[in-house]
Amino acid sequence: MVRHRTHSIEFKRQIVQEYLAGETLHCLARRHDLSRNLIRIWIQKFEAGVFDEDAAVADAIEVYEARIAALERLVGRQALEIEFLKGALKHGPRPRSATTSVITGPGASPSQKDAV
Repeated sequence: MVRHRTHSIEFKRQIVQEYLAGETLHCLARRHDLSRNLIRIWIQKFEAGVFDEDAAVADAIEVYEARIAALERLVGRQALEIEFLKGALKHGPRPRSATTSVITGPGASPSQKDAV
C-alpha cells in the first residue's frame, strides 16, 4: 500500500525558493526524496499565490485554536470553583439561629411594621 506524505506550507515554499534560486528539479527531487512532477505542481501553486492563501488560513486556525484552548482552561477553572463552592455549602457550618425545616421555611423577620 502506498503511503502519501504531507508536507507543510513552509517546506513547499522552501523547495520552490531553492528552485527559483537556480537549483535543478532533478537535484531537489533527489535531495528531498520528492518527485519532479510534485515540485512542478508546487511551483505552479506558488506562482498562482495559493501558498499565501493557505498560510493565511493556517494562521487564522492557529489563532482560533489558541483562543479555544484559553476558553477551555477558563471553563475548567470555573467548573472547579463551582464544585468547591457546592462542597462548601454542603459541609459548611449551619447558623444556629436558622430554621432547618423544609416545611416551615425560614423564620419571620422581626420588624417594627409587624408589631403595629
